[in-house]
Amino acid sequence: MEKMKIDRINALARKQKSEGLTPEEIAEQKALRAEYIAEFRASFGQMLDHTVVEYPDGSRTPLREVKGKKKN
Repeated sequence: MEKMKIDRINALARKQKSEGLTPEEIAEQKALRAEYIAEFRASFGQMLDHTVVEYPDGSRTPLREVKGKKKN
C-alpha cells in the first residue's frame, strides 16, 4: 500500500480521536482500512506459502503440507 494512503489512515484515526469524522471521512476511512487489510492478508499468505518446516533429520516440508498432518 502506498505510504500516502497509510498516512491518510493515520490522519483520519487521529482526527477521529480528537474531534470526530464527517460521514464522508468515515466512508473514506472504512474503504482505506479494507484495502489495507486485503493487501496485508495477501502479503501474509505469500509469506506463508514460502515458509517451510525443517525437521531434525534435515528434511524440509512446505508449511501448507504440514498443516493437515497430525503431530506424533
